[in-house]
Amino acid sequence: MPATTPPQDRRRRRTTRLLAAAAAFATAGALAAALPSAASADEKTTGHKPGRYQDVQLLSFNDLHGNLEPPAGSSGRVTELQADGTTKTVEAGGIEYLATHLRQAREGNKYSVTAAGGDMVGASPLLSGLFHDEPTIEALNELELDVTSVGNHEFDEGARELARLQKGGCHPTDGCYTDEEFEGADFPYLAANVLDEKTNKPILKPYWVWKKKDVRIGFIGVTLEGTPDIVSAEGVKGLTFKDEVETINKYAKVLQAQGVKSIVALIHEGGFPAGTAYNYDCDAPGPGDGISGPIVDIAKNVTPQVDALVTGHTHAPYVCTVDDPAGKPRMVTSAASFGRLYTDTTLTYDRWTGDIARTAVRSANHVVTRDVPKAPDMTELIGRWNALAAPIGNRPIGYISGDIGNTGTESPLGDLIADAQLAYGKELDPETDLALMNPGGIRAPLTYAAKAAEGDGVVTYAEGFTVQPFANTVNLQDITGAQLIQILKEQVSGANAAAPKILQVSSGLTYTLDLTKTGADRVVTDSIRLNGAPVDPSAVYRVASNSFLAGGGDGFPTLGQGTNDLVGADDLTALEKYLTANSSPASPIAPPKADRITIVK
Repeated sequence: MPATTPPQDRRRRRTTRLLAAAAAFATAGALAAALPSAASADEKTTGHKPGRYQDVQLLSFNDLHGNLEPPAGSSGRVTELQADGTTKTVEAGGIEYLATHLRQAREGNKYSVTAAGGDMVGASPLLSGLFHDEPTIEALNELELDVTSVGNHEFDEGARELARLQKGGCHPTDGCYTDEEFEGADFPYLAANVLDEKTNKPILKPYWVWKKKDVRIGFIGVTLEGTPDIVSAEGVKGLTFKDEVETINKYAKVLQAQGVKSIVALIHEGGFPAGTAYNYDCDAPGPGDGISGPIVDIAKNVTPQVDALVTGHTHAPYVCTVDDPAGKPRMVTSAASFGRLYTDTTLTYDRWTGDIARTAVRSANHVVTRDVPKAPDMTELIGRWNALAAPIGNRPIGYISGDIGNTGTESPLGDLIADAQLAYGKELDPETDLALMNPGGIRAPLTYAAKAAEGDGVVTYAEGFTVQPFANTVNLQDITGAQLIQILKEQVSGANAAAPKILQVSSGLTYTLDLTKTGADRVVTDSIRLNGAPVDPSAVYRVASNSFLAGGGDGFPTLGQGTNDLVGADDLTALEKYLTANSSPASPIAPPKADRITIVK
C-alpha cells in the first residue's frame, strides 16, 4: 500500500504516487503524429544532456462540483463509441478512482502538471456542500492539482468565501468542522477577468507559471463573462466580469514580456460537440467541425501565443482543434463533468525557443473507470467527512418506485420539483397558481437503487441535497398573463437563443414547443393553457419559483419584474415536505410522465 503524506506536511509538495494497473479508454486528438525533425529524446538516456525538445504531460479536468463519491445515475456514466459504430455505457467517476487514474497516468512522466477548468466546488453533494466544500479542497490538495481557473459556481457563496477557500480559515458563520483549522487550497485559483469594482484589479491571481528545471509554462485562468447572469446577485456583488478573449490576450502579453512563451488558457466556458460519446471524433470531417457554442468564437480569437485551451462549463466531453487567428490549429479540450473523465495532453516544449511546438500537440480523453483500486487516502477522507455528515444525510425524506431522471427537455424530476414548489406555494398563499423551475438547478437524478444502507426506493436528505444544493428560497410573486407568455418565450430567445433553457413546469400548465421554428416563435402562444384554460394576458397569476429565478436569473428578466413578493423557506425544504406528504414505504411516488410540454420536431 502506498505511503501518504499527512496534509499538514505536504503543502506545496508532491505526495507519493499510487501505483495501479489501470485500463484506460482513450480518444486521440492530435495535431501531428511526429515531432519536428530536430527532436531528440530528453532525459530518456540517463546522464545525457537534455535535448532540444521536452514532452510535458498536461492532465486536466473540469466541473467536478464537489463529487467526491461516485455520482449516481446518468451523472455517473459516460457513453463510449465502439469501432462498429454502436455505443456502450461506462460507469465513471468518484474521487477515489480519479486519484488512482491520475497517479497512474503520471508514472514515468517527470514533467507533469495537473490543471482544471473551474467549478471544482459549488452545486455539490451533501458530503462536500454541507461543509462549504472544504472536503473537496482537501481532496484536490491530495490529488495534487497544480492550478485551476475559477468557474461561475465558485461564486455561489460570494468572493469572500472564495478567498477563504484559497487562503484558509474557518467559516465565518459555521466555524471549524474539525480540531484543525481549514488550511485552504495548495493550488492557485486564477481569476484574470474577475475584477473588484473598487480597485479594478483581479480578485485573485490572473496567471501562474509552472516551472520544472528549465521548462516554464504559463497558465491564465478566466470564467465566462456571463457569470452574473447565472449566479445570484449576492454572489457577484461588487465584482466585474470582463471579456474572456481580451483578458487572455492581455495576460499573454504580460507572460511574454516575462519570457514565458508557452501558455495554456484555462477557460470556464465551453462548447457543444455534435456527438455525445466521449471519444467522438470532433475533427471529422475537418478541424473543429464537430463543435459549436461560445468556445468556438473564443478559440478563434485568442492570440496565437496561447498554445492550448482547457475549457469547461457545458459538461460536455471533447478533444478538438480549432484554428487560431493565424489559421493554425490549436487544441481545445473538455473532460465532461463530475470527475468522470480526465484529459491527457502532451505539450512538446522547445528549449531553443521556450515555446510549445504546436505541430506536435497530442490529446486524449480517458474514462475514470471504477475497475481500478480505490486511492486509500481518498477513501479515508470520504469516510472521515461522511461520519460528520451521516446524522443529517441519512435521514429518509421520501420514497420512490423507480428512477426519476433529470435529463431531457422536460424531465420527470423537473415536474416533481415544480409540483413540490407549487404545493409549498399554496401553503404560503392558497392563491398560488403555478410553479416554474430552472433545469440548471436540478443537479442530479433520484435513483431507486440504494446508495448505502437506506434500502431501495428510499430518498435520503443527502440525496435530496445533491439534487437541490443551492439553498435558494421559494418565492411567490404576481405576474400578468402577458408576462407569463413572455417568460416562456425567453426560454428560447434573448440570452437563451443559442442555448435554450426550458423551464420545468408544475401540473396544470401546458403548451407546445415547436422546434421547427426559430427564436421566440418556438413557443406556440395559442397553446399555452393553465388547468385547461387559455392564459389571459390581462389576468394576474401567483407564481412560485426559486429566488434565483425570481431575481431574473438564467436569462429570464421578466421573472425579475414580478410584484407582491413573498419569501418562503429553502427549495430543499419544499421538496422534502412534498415527498414526505405524498409518499410512504407502502405507497411510493412514481416517476412523473413528463408530458406537460408537447414538443414538435
